[in-house]
Amino acid sequence: MSRHHYVSRDPPSITLVTSIRVKSQGGVHSALIINGPERVLFNPAGTWRHPLAPEQGDFHVGFSPAMEKWFYEYHARITFDIHAQTREVPMDVAAKAIELARTNGSVWPGWCTIEIAKILRQLPGFEDFPLTLYPSTAMEAFAKYPGVVTRVYTDDSPDDWSDLDLEFND
Repeated sequence: MSRHHYVSRDPPSITLVTSIRVKSQGGVHSALIINGPERVLFNPAGTWRHPLAPEQGDFHVGFSPAMEKWFYEYHARITFDIHAQTREVPMDVAAKAIELARTNGSVWPGWCTIEIAKILRQLPGFEDFPLTLYPSTAMEAFAKYPGVVTRVYTDDSPDDWSDLDLEFND
């Protein structure tokens, strides 16, 4: 996995990514993008995969801007919007978040948000983050922190991913 590491020039940050069902506006999945000494994705119990962002225990390295774009394209569908909430943090906080995500291990389906909450609560500035199973609750709590910037990704692509090359043959 070491040859796939990606280091960004952007400020250190933590991004909470939440998949929101369009019809009900309820959250269905949470993930973390952590930009620190390297840029990684913690996608607990997630289905997204790409050979250029290898995964071990729900922890993906090599999470470049191209991988982020692919991640959003995979998740944003006609029935799902993606909310990405980014908060800049000191480098040592980002580094600690990466280590906690790396050592967390694989997560059972349905436990994505609580595992993210457990990680966030161990970080300076996030100690009061709620322990919750619900992605929407986590998204609402994250939005209350100072300096959070939210981006929403929408797409009218079909739910069957027929618009994506899932075999990575390019």
